[in-house]
Amino acid sequence: MENHKTDNVCEDKTFKSIFIGQAESLRNFLYYKTGDLAQAKDLMQDAFAKLWENCAKVTPEKARPYLFTVANNLFLNIVEHKKVVLKFEKRAHTQRSDITPQFLMEEEEFRQRLERAIENLPENQRIVFLMNRIDKKTYKEIAETLEISVKAVEKRMHKALAVLREISKKV
Repeated sequence: MENHKTDNVCEDKTFKSIFIGQAESLRNFLYYKTGDLAQAKDLMQDAFAKLWENCAKVTPEKARPYLFTVANNLFLNIVEHKKVVLKFEKRAHTQRSDITPQFLMEEEEFRQRLERAIENLPENQRIVFLMNRIDKKTYKEIAETLEISVKAVEKRMHKALAVLREISKKV
């Protein structure tokens, strides 16, 4: 009991430690949900502000789930009935003499189909897929972050990959 009083989220040192340990992961989680880095950063800051406002009610052990729950709720309040669209930066194509305009066109069409397929994945599958493939998080880490079982992560990833495989077969 005394540990909770001495190791309080309201203490600057503890709060700073939580921020350093969770900010990037929380921002990335929100980026995958919003597709907008600036909005993700804003929501992340709002979630940490809520944690600070409620620091006396949240133990250090519960800070991570609290942050992710608050951040998700903030996101849901913003987008309510709006479909989330992820925007990927277009990478510059380097012109080489052995690449034909036809190849470049087909490559761009495939990239667009793949992006649309990722955008159209159900949110729970898209988040798991991007956390694994972009953040290189393990299924266990994803399960802990989303507060679901590893089996649920595996199922979501399997479904996402099945959809994306269909896109690659159409080439």
